[in-house]
Amino acid sequence: MSTGSLHGQVALVTGASRGIGRAVAAHLAAAGAHVVVNFVRNQQAAQETVGAIQTAGGQAELARFDVAEPEAVRTAVSELVERLGRCDILVNNAGVTVDALLMRFKESDWDHVMAINLRGTFNCTKAALRSMVRARYGRIVNMASIIGSMGNAGQAAYAAAKAGIMGFTKAMAREVAARNITVNAVAPGFVDTEMVAGLPEAARKGYLELIPVGRLGTVDEVADVVDFLVRPESGYITGQVIGVNGGLYM
Repeated sequence: MSTGSLHGQVALVTGASRGIGRAVAAHLAAAGAHVVVNFVRNQQAAQETVGAIQTAGGQAELARFDVAEPEAVRTAVSELVERLGRCDILVNNAGVTVDALLMRFKESDWDHVMAINLRGTFNCTKAALRSMVRARYGRIVNMASIIGSMGNAGQAAYAAAKAGIMGFTKAMAREVAARNITVNAVAPGFVDTEMVAGLPEAARKGYLELIPVGRLGTVDEVADVVDFLVRPESGYITGQVIGVNGGLYM
């Protein structure tokens, strides 16, 4: 993949302190973007993301705000646009899951999963769109999940939130296409992250047996797809949900 084609652009990546978010931030910085690394709790991990980018010669900075809080998002995005002059790329990666069978699922846990995954995507997209519409250019990538397509026992809230992100992606793509703004989603399968590492060994082994390529994905494989979608050259791709799942769901 070519490097440098994002030079001069500003990219906001939510939930970028670790895992897929960290990999996405690193890839976009390597391509020349000035990356704003969002986090809400783990400042040390977020600073490690920024440090790794800067050590590699890239540009990055921290932005601490809770994607679930509309006013915090509006303030943070407005400030970064005023200071940096633009927001060309938004990657809505921040996410959380609380797993339990529905009969035992707490309403507060349902609200928490929806707030971070779905409302957070709404909040950040709405805030970033102001700048993108004025500039008549933008690239938005929402992090969905294979679970939003195929479901999974014990993950009703997560599946509902990620399915909602897919529908939101398609609706937004239609709203803003005329402004040269694309909106796509990436739906990872089982990727080697802390979230998947928390699965019981028996469940992990069972999923591996179902994945046609016979292994977990890597964060870099997901980040590569995000990188592709945010390029200026990808302007004819919008409203798509691209699976990165080793063939588990087709």
